[in-house]
Amino acid sequence: MQSVAVDIVSLLAEVAPRLARIAAFIAAGVFAANVAVAFGLIRYVAGLAGWLTRPANLPDEVGTAILTTAASTTAGYATLAEYRESGLLDDRATLVAVTINTFFGFVQHVFTFYIPVLIPILGVRTGTVYVSARAGIALAITVTGVLAGGVLLSERNVDRSALAEVDATGPDADDRTSRERIREAGAKSWSTLRRIVPRLAVVYTLVIGLVTNVDVEALTSVAEPITGVVGLPGEAIPVIAVYTLDTTAGAVTLAGTAEGVFTVRTAVASLLIGGILSFAVSTFRRSIPFQYGIWGAEFGTKVIAVNTALKLVFISIAVALLLAPVW
Repeated sequence: MQSVAVDIVSLLAEVAPRLARIAAFIAAGVFAANVAVAFGLIRYVAGLAGWLTRPANLPDEVGTAILTTAASTTAGYATLAEYRESGLLDDRATLVAVTINTFFGFVQHVFTFYIPVLIPILGVRTGTVYVSARAGIALAITVTGVLAGGVLLSERNVDRSALAEVDATGPDADDRTSRERIREAGAKSWSTLRRIVPRLAVVYTLVIGLVTNVDVEALTSVAEPITGVVGLPGEAIPVIAVYTLDTTAGAVTLAGTAEGVFTVRTAVASLLIGGILSFAVSTFRRSIPFQYGIWGAEFGTKVIAVNTALKLVFISIAVALLLAPVW
C-alpha cells in the first residue's frame, strides 16, 4: 500500500510541472484569442470573403454570411439559411456557399482552439505543422467551392430580386468599451479553462502513468502490421483511438509518448487519421443536431454529406502527402 502511495506521489510530481506549463500557455493563449475576437480581428481576416463569391457566381451579399461565420458559426449558417428561405439562393447555390464557408469557419477555431490550446500541447513545431495542414485542408475545400460555383452556378440559381426581403446587415455593431470587451474576454477565458484544464489534468496523468508503468511497445506490437503499411509506429493506434473520441485528449496522448517515437510528419498524419475516424462521432454528437436545426433534416443531410465527403477526400490527400516516401 505504501509503495502504491509512493508511486502516485512520484507520478503527480512528474506530471504537475508539465501540466502547469501547458495550462499557463493555454491560459495566455485563450485570453489573447478572446481579446482578438472581442476587438474584431477575426472580422478583418474574413474580409477576404467578397473576393471569393464573385468568381463563384454568388452575390456579394453572400460574403456577409461568410464574414459572419468567422465570428460566429451559428450566425453565419443562419444567414445562409435566410438567403435560401427567401429564394435568393437555391439548394445548389446554398451548397456551394456552405462549401466556401469552410475556411472561414476554420479561422474561428484557429483563434479559439488551435493556437491557444492545441499548439501548447503538441509543441510549437508539431502543432504548427498540424494547424497548417488543417488550414490547407479547409482552404482547399473553400477553393473547391469557388471552382464548383464558377462551373455549376448561373443566374438561374440566384434570384437577386429576393434581396429586398433579406436582412443582410451582417454582425451587429459592437458598442462596448475596451474595458468591457477585455472583461468579457477574461470571463470567457475562465469558462474555457474550467472546462479544459480538469479534463486535461486527468488525461495527462493517465497517459504519463501508462507510459511510465506499462510496456507500451508490447501493447502496440499487434498493431505494427496495420500501421506499418502506412508508415506509422504502433504507438499511433492509441493516439488515433483517443483522438477519435476527443481532440484534446488525443493530442495529450501523442504528447505523452516517448521522445523519438514520432516524427513531425507521422505525428501530424496520426492526428489527421484520428480526425477522419472522429467524423462518425462528431456527426452524431454535433453535426446532425446543428445542421438539422439550421436547415431541417432533408437539406441538413445534404450539407453534412457534402462537408464530410470533401473533408475525407482532402484529409486523405494530406495524409498521403505527409507519408509519401519521396521526401
